[in-house]
Amino acid sequence: MSITVLDRELYDVPLAAGVLRMSPSTLHWWLEGGKRHGRFYDPVIRPEPTGNKAVTWGELVEARYLLGYRRDLLVSLASLRRFIADVREALNVPYPLAHERPWVGEGRRLLVSAQRSSELPEELWAMWVAESGQILLTPPGESFLERVEFDDDQAVRIRPVGKESSIVIDPQVRFGMASVHGIPTEALAGQVRAGDPIEMVAEDFELPLDHVIAALNYEKVSTAPGRTSEAA
Repeated sequence: MSITVLDRELYDVPLAAGVLRMSPSTLHWWLEGGKRHGRFYDPVIRPEPTGNKAVTWGELVEARYLLGYRRDLLVSLASLRRFIADVREALNVPYPLAHERPWVGEGRRLLVSAQRSSELPEELWAMWVAESGQILLTPPGESFLERVEFDDDQAVRIRPVGKESSIVIDPQVRFGMASVHGIPTEALAGQVRAGDPIEMVAEDFELPLDHVIAALNYEKVSTAPGRTSEAA
């Protein structure tokens, strides 16, 4: 079987957690599950524990989707675990939310069915059926899709701040680290933290000033022009 972009192992858990801006222990729990209070809990992202410390691109995309539900909407892991398992079974693909199929055409009906069978609360659904029978995206679904780009049915890059932003996370660029025109946002932030004025950094890397400022905002670095910036 050929290795797809979703199967590519790009990160270890701490590195993937850094890209996602989340706790490494939480990401490990989502990937591998584990035992708590005398009870074993299945993984959320993987069908079963593998012991593999590498994180694939597909797993990172799915973790990005789940993070929105957990951090912004406080959805229980039990509901998300059932939801992912049902979508995976319905589509027969290892990374169901990193595929375009659940988001377009008849695949939307499978996603709606999985939301219902997993007992995910309706106010948290990614899409719902209108009275006309049309299947519409909800705010959580729109939030995910506006940040993920698909090619040949697979998620190929993430725009973590939105599609209008110059910041991308692309498995083909800088080993999947957040970057602006191929320059890691972390490298730009490092230059400013070291004392270089923002305008000089933009000139050194031949980047528009607003793109450098976007990278610094992403890395939570002060963006006051013309002076040294410290981490926010």
